[in-house]
Amino acid sequence: MTFQPKIFNAVVALTFLSIASSSMTMAPLLSLWGNVAEFTANCTHWTLKPHASTLDQFTICLHLKFKVSACGPWTAFMYHHPEVQCGSVGLEGRGGAVMVRLFGSNWTTADIGLATKEWHSLCLTWSHTDDRPLLYVNGSLTDLEAVEDSLTSSAISTSCYELAPNGMLTLGAASPMVDSAMRSLPSTNCLDRLSLFRLWGRQRSSQEVNTLSCTEGDLVHWSKEQWDKGLCDPIRDNTLTCEWSDYKVSFNFSIIRFDGDSTELSLARDIASRWLQDVLPYYYQANQVLVDAATRSSAEDNYMLTTSSREKLVRHASSNANNSFNGTAYMKVSPKLDVANVQQKIHTALNPIYNDPGGPVKVQVFSSGTQVTPIDSLPAVTTKRPPIMSSILTSSFTQTSTSISGTCPAESQQTRKGLFEWPVTPAGKNSTLPCPKNTRDYATRHCKLSLSTQWMPPKLQDCHQVVETILDLNHVKVTPETALAVVKIIESLLSNRSELNDPEMGMVMAKLKAVVDVRSVTADLGQALIDTISDILESHSYLLPFIGMILNITEAVGDSMVGFHGSSTLVAPALAVSIVDVVPGQFDGLTFGVSPHAAGDKPEIILNKVPLKGTVAFISLPSILQHSFPHTQSPPRVQFQFYGIPDLFMNKSKDQVLNSFVVSASISNVTSSIQDLREDVQVTLLHLQPKQPHMDTQCVYWNFNKNDGNGGWDPRGCRKYNSSADFTTCLCDHLTHFGVLLDVSRVPVDNANEQLLTVITYVGCGVSSLFLGITVLTYTAFGKLCRDYPSKILVNLSVALLGLNLAFLLNSWLSSWGANGLCVAAAVTLHYFLLASFTWMGLEGVNMYFALIKVFNIYVPAYIFKFCAVGWGIPLVICALVLIVKSDAYGGLLYSGARSSLKPLDNTDNFCWLQDDVTFYVSVVAYASLVYLFNIAVFVVVLIQIHRMRANSPAGARSGLMRDFKGIVTLTLLLGLTWTAGFFTWGPARLVMFYIFSLLNTLQGLFIFLFHCLLKENVRRQWRVHLCLGKFRLEDHSEWSPTASVAALAKPSPCQLNAGMPSVRSVESSSTVSTSASSESSQRGSSCKRPALGLFVKSLVFPRAQSTSLGTQQKPPYEGSDLPTWLEEPTPDMRHLARPHRHQTWK
Repeated sequence: MTFQPKIFNAVVALTFLSIASSSMTMAPLLSLWGNVAEFTANCTHWTLKPHASTLDQFTICLHLKFKVSACGPWTAFMYHHPEVQCGSVGLEGRGGAVMVRLFGSNWTTADIGLATKEWHSLCLTWSHTDDRPLLYVNGSLTDLEAVEDSLTSSAISTSCYELAPNGMLTLGAASPMVDSAMRSLPSTNCLDRLSLFRLWGRQRSSQEVNTLSCTEGDLVHWSKEQWDKGLCDPIRDNTLTCEWSDYKVSFNFSIIRFDGDSTELSLARDIASRWLQDVLPYYYQANQVLVDAATRSSAEDNYMLTTSSREKLVRHASSNANNSFNGTAYMKVSPKLDVANVQQKIHTALNPIYNDPGGPVKVQVFSSGTQVTPIDSLPAVTTKRPPIMSSILTSSFTQTSTSISGTCPAESQQTRKGLFEWPVTPAGKNSTLPCPKNTRDYATRHCKLSLSTQWMPPKLQDCHQVVETILDLNHVKVTPETALAVVKIIESLLSNRSELNDPEMGMVMAKLKAVVDVRSVTADLGQALIDTISDILESHSYLLPFIGMILNITEAVGDSMVGFHGSSTLVAPALAVSIVDVVPGQFDGLTFGVSPHAAGDKPEIILNKVPLKGTVAFISLPSILQHSFPHTQSPPRVQFQFYGIPDLFMNKSKDQVLNSFVVSASISNVTSSIQDLREDVQVTLLHLQPKQPHMDTQCVYWNFNKNDGNGGWDPRGCRKYNSSADFTTCLCDHLTHFGVLLDVSRVPVDNANEQLLTVITYVGCGVSSLFLGITVLTYTAFGKLCRDYPSKILVNLSVALLGLNLAFLLNSWLSSWGANGLCVAAAVTLHYFLLASFTWMGLEGVNMYFALIKVFNIYVPAYIFKFCAVGWGIPLVICALVLIVKSDAYGGLLYSGARSSLKPLDNTDNFCWLQDDVTFYVSVVAYASLVYLFNIAVFVVVLIQIHRMRANSPAGARSGLMRDFKGIVTLTLLLGLTWTAGFFTWGPARLVMFYIFSLLNTLQGLFIFLFHCLLKENVRRQWRVHLCLGKFRLEDHSEWSPTASVAALAKPSPCQLNAGMPSVRSVESSSTVSTSASSESSQRGSSCKRPALGLFVKSLVFPRAQSTSLGTQQKPPYEGSDLPTWLEEPTPDMRHLARPHRHQTWK
């Protein structure tokens, strides 16, 4: 009978199966998760078994524990290229610093303080497209600096920049070439234990390094089968745990049947699914189970090598009734558990024989083939057929061909060529749809047949574009399925546009808002949104009407982010967003910093770390902020934003510009704004352009309600804590977008004109110093020139201006010494001579006022002495008061790295001067303003008096127009009225006024020399008498005559002026004065001249009242005699201009 062999086989199988189940031992677990390599004197290193991969990019992650800190050199791993000239790849260190070796280049960190007795995670990533490796220590990117090494500094061929097969990789020891062979050299005993060494064949991103730290490498696993351990057996270490939820379980199994028939793949998949569900805990969910037929080499041979002789007998006896398969299950473990525990649990659960309760089917597992691998994520679940498990007892089993079945699910796909609704399609088939725009043509898409059936990219070459412009997005509907595709379309439309108009900007903003409204934001969608917004910010579009929408969409991205644990960061060239989920009650403050990326394309985000050198923005949140967290089921979320394009935040004020990047902080799901915090939020921002001494900064926040809802900067609630040339630190009592405004209303000129003005200033001061020195030397050396009061006042003014010019020229040099005391002395000296110059200019006005208005009416004893006391004493008192009241008002801005180029006084980095604005405005600006207001009044009065004298003088005595012009110009220079040009250096003409101000005032000393020395007859005569030789020399035949400077005078006429004016008696006049007057009068040859103003109107003095006999008419003495042309011939009509007044004496 035909059924007897089958019955016999079943009996044999059941007999030996019962024996095997009682005596079979569990195969060892190959995974090393939960185990570590401990390095001792007897166990120095592990070696990776040869591999056949060639890599031009990689990621290597491992965990280290150290015995002692700050010890000698240690080696975590070292890979040597099979060609010695290609260098090595490794991770070494000394103490707390870590060194990376990469094909001949060495990179090192600072001392990052790797603590002992703790596990540290280190990940090294590199790609042949990058110029440097990246090192992550405990999840954070660490700065690497290139270091020179004489042993590896030789040029390395580009062909060496890869991990080649047959190289040598060791753990815990270096592996140099010795005698043409690789030999491992153990490192010091610093390194205690090493674990979880994994290698991926690509460069992982920063987010992957942080969020996928518990996944297995795709090339090198932490598994026994890949490492040659020598005498170093791995040891269990429960202190190193890594919790994960997504796993791939690979196993070999066979189905033993009573009827001897084979098992279809669909039935085998159903049996395996039921088996996994029954033997594993309920929180181990097999999302997808795949089964295919096992080959002889992969299943049977493996079984024969790993089973006992009794099991081999069972296998041989039931060979006709056996069906072997390879199974793969993608499993979700929720909540997350330690990887080592999950691997052990699954391995143990799958080892025993499983009896299917649905029928006479038994399942046996080849334990040696079971592998449990933590993976990045579970694959998408395809639509599966419903279970087709039928009763084996009642079904007739026939030998049929089997195939892998499956379908591709229905999918909506949005492209620029339209929306395609792909239907459910069987595996291996094509789906065809008409093109949305040109319906006569078709698009096709293939459903690929594989272990995980999936859609292939569609073929749309015959379809015309539906979305050709940004405005065509109006016809695109945003759904949860098409949200990511819509963002990708927008990004592609922006790629070739440098500017968007208002309708286009409105369309883009509307679609982006629809995207964040219809679904939660995953990492891929969030990154696409941030990239798109960054592209908009980098365009040249007018963004002011859309600022609010941009800020709200960016914040919505952070609020809606899902799929991360702890924190997540999205970075684009012009924008960065960081989200941190905090634990209520454990919030102890939070910091957020931004540094430029090493490659320069994207910023680097730093969370909860001290700001590094080069940080462009930093914000610190106080711990008191936890009282403002919302009371919701989800954990509180803090969101940080960084905007790298300041042009987004436009300011209507022309006097203030945004001089920093913008950083913000917010808390999600709060019902009211967070303000009036008891502890301030600290914000430090880098200046986009260095702050000059004359500039001011202001801490502000973005107020969405200003400017009719368009937003604007508002200083309320923020104050400046400190400010330097490069940074400003602000303290604010609320959360929002923060920035620093720079006051540019006092910015003088552009760099080119500033440099030209600098040259003019220094050259002018140098020239003036030279000629002021000649002027002072001339008047002091030739005593006859300095007998009258105007000349003495001129000498004092020249000394003050000379001191001012020299103090200015030497200031930068003195400040360069860096001595604070020397700098203060230089600033005080400059301040003193500036005030002295203003004072003596004012005294020139006083002298003119009394000479023209009071004329013959007053006598001042010790006249010059009192002028000197005022001219030199008042500036001294002011400087002393400044030192007493505010001693730190004087100083310098000695910035490290300050430019050494010369700069004008009001725009110098390295310059000693008044650093307090209030002191400057009170002691300089206000003082100078009073002096110049008085001098302007005197100037006007002098012009009126001169006009009257000129109008009343005889026609023949009137001077020419040019001589009048010279008199007015020299009077202006003498009174220092050119300094008033500094009050008009603003508005459209400010640049012209700067040049006028610099030219006239720096050359004031030259003008004094020209008009008081070179163009003055009596001075030239003294030069010729004392300095010239030969025919140019003049003989000094007579005593000094005050009228010698008048070149051609008319014959003396009767003294009409004195004849009509009685003498003025003075109780303080003396015979000496009278005698001097008589002598002086006789020397003039009875000429009748009124006291003159001189060529600068400088020789007017206080007339001395004379004591004369009753009835005697005598001219009073005047110590100046040089008259302008319009005063040389007075007429009888001028007598009323100088009527005698009641006698006065001014002391």
